[in-house]
Amino acid sequence: MTQTASGTVEALLLAGAIVAGGLLSEDGATITAATLTASSSINPKLAFFSAFVGLWAGDFGVYVLARKVGPSILQSSRFQRWFGKAEPVVSDRAAGNGRWTLALSRFFPGTRVPAYISAGLGRMPAAVFAAITAVSALAWVLLVFAAIQLAPAQVGSARQKLSILGLFGLGLLVLLYLWRRWGLKVRKRVATQFARMSKWEFWPAWLFYAPVAAMCTWLGIRYRGLSLPAAANINQKNGGIIGESKTAILQELMRTSPEFTADAYAIGEGPRGKRLRAIETIYARERMGFPAVLKPDVAQRGAGFRIIHSLLDAEEYLSRVSTPLVLQRYVEGPQEAGIFYYRFPNENHGHIFGITRKRFPVVTGDGRKTIGELIDQDSRARFLANTYLARLGPKSNQVLPAGERLRLVEAGNHCQGCIFTDGWDLHSEELRSSIDAISQKLHGFYIGRYDVRYRTDEDLRAGRGFTILELNGASSESTNIYDERNSLWSAYSTLYRQWSLVYEIGAMNRDCGHLPATPLTIFKDWCEFSRRAIEYPVAD
Repeated sequence: MTQTASGTVEALLLAGAIVAGGLLSEDGATITAATLTASSSINPKLAFFSAFVGLWAGDFGVYVLARKVGPSILQSSRFQRWFGKAEPVVSDRAAGNGRWTLALSRFFPGTRVPAYISAGLGRMPAAVFAAITAVSALAWVLLVFAAIQLAPAQVGSARQKLSILGLFGLGLLVLLYLWRRWGLKVRKRVATQFARMSKWEFWPAWLFYAPVAAMCTWLGIRYRGLSLPAAANINQKNGGIIGESKTAILQELMRTSPEFTADAYAIGEGPRGKRLRAIETIYARERMGFPAVLKPDVAQRGAGFRIIHSLLDAEEYLSRVSTPLVLQRYVEGPQEAGIFYYRFPNENHGHIFGITRKRFPVVTGDGRKTIGELIDQDSRARFLANTYLARLGPKSNQVLPAGERLRLVEAGNHCQGCIFTDGWDLHSEELRSSIDAISQKLHGFYIGRYDVRYRTDEDLRAGRGFTILELNGASSESTNIYDERNSLWSAYSTLYRQWSLVYEIGAMNRDCGHLPATPLTIFKDWCEFSRRAIEYPVAD
């Protein structure tokens, strides 16, 4: 073989190696081709063409693979379980952005392969992809060849700089992926928190009640007794501020107004088996059915409220809560209201201060979104998403069938996610008279809120057809303040009038010889309640 023929074969082998190398490492093959040209080891035109073909063929290979195999991978259950369901991009604007991304990706090495895969999955026309990648590959090869021809001594440095550029591009790609995957969630979470803070009804308790504490301090000075609310109801421990027994109150109501009261029975402390047998005995004796309600005997704001559907549910609840409990007959309603009542000790008739309608939020399935996603898309539920998701647990990841409705809360408490609206339209003389008659049978009760369930608005206005679930004492609120149509000033004005009544009634009872508990005693009872409330489960 002649020297010329041998040189030609060697050049062709080098060209073939450059093309093959381009399929493995585009930058490495391009820099190698340019270096060989600078050292006159290969014909510049052949080196340039080989580098270009290696780049372009590699680009097109990734595109074809993504277009042919990608869809089946995206639709696989394993992929969707890890990365979620892929949403196809179909808008013209998105397609235009994709072409620019494809063209520019050549100059950010870490972004090339994702851009080619995206083009293949997006089914970009092959001719369009070929044209864009051909132009960008040509420009890139020219850039590398020119740089090495102008500074052949900096070949090693160029390779290092291109590697750094590739790492930078890869880091940028990772950031773009994370922003695309989680950025929307972060933005939505931040937007939700700002929107929540703009709605005072969702403020944290320490913030909302700071002015109320100032009100009570002023009223304590005015009526000469900071703990006067503890004397507002002399038939309840601490006036119903803290530590009062729900069972004792309900059983007094059962004795005096049984036709208006949901049956309630005490389940004391003790071994779990003994308490479960007590529940079974009550069920048999009172002919109770399921569902029923279990809740702590001393609690606030719906803490620990649970609906049980079987004795197994009861046993599970008992395994978590060791404090005294209330077992109560479940009342379906379907409506619920809070009626805030007061009567001065020297009056013959009492008054209704406020009425709250309670609405239990629901989400409706569409057969595609999870329960958590439905909550996140609800204009109001999203503000209490953490409360609902903690209650639902793993169930929040389930897809709700199309048309199926899920009630997000059973406890009629605002902090548990129930929606409160002003219900003064339910007020009537018949309702006032009925509530007053029930209250006057409770010796020593003067102010508090009845939580009732009832069938229709007409029944409640007529003072009939309602069932008392709880009677809360001096620390209860006229919860119609939480109607989102109310201003913050309106809420504080209502609370000031309410607490003024509490202090005035407490002062009147004190003047009659009923001394309130001391602030230290009340504080100790609060500490004891807080200690025991740690074990209360999330409310239904």
